[in-house]
Amino acid sequence: MRVLVQRVTQASVTVEGSITGQIGTGLLLLVGVEEADTAADIDWLVRKVSQLRIFNDEQGVMNRSVLDAGGQVLAVSQFTLFASCKKGNRPGYSRAARGEISQPMFDRFVATMAAALGKPVPTGVFGADMQVALVNDGPVTIWLDSKAPE
Repeated sequence: MRVLVQRVTQASVTVEGSITGQIGTGLLLLVGVEEADTAADIDWLVRKVSQLRIFNDEQGVMNRSVLDAGGQVLAVSQFTLFASCKKGNRPGYSRAARGEISQPMFDRFVATMAAALGKPVPTGVFGADMQVALVNDGPVTIWLDSKAPE
């Protein structure tokens, strides 16, 4: 499972002209699932994301987590995080899990993240054409892969 974490001052996702999820200060998470992912991948990523110390403390040092900062989280499913560009110029997505696998995994990720935060996690619409708007704060963008937990 892969998550692209972006610290934001605001973010929203729109589907067919309607906002389906939006947040103020917090994290925008783009989440990709592959078939080999398990509950252990979800648990590791939720723990890592919720405890990442990427928000400024009183001295202006990135020393606070989204939990410490009282921030929000917006999660968007994104199968393209598993794109392979090894052959030619057209990406292949064979590592991305099919919808019948990835949707329940994404939903479980969102529920686990909401439980960790103690508040709802808004989302886009799984499988829909979505427009994501954000103001990246910093910018701070971090790539996490549960299969490479370094």
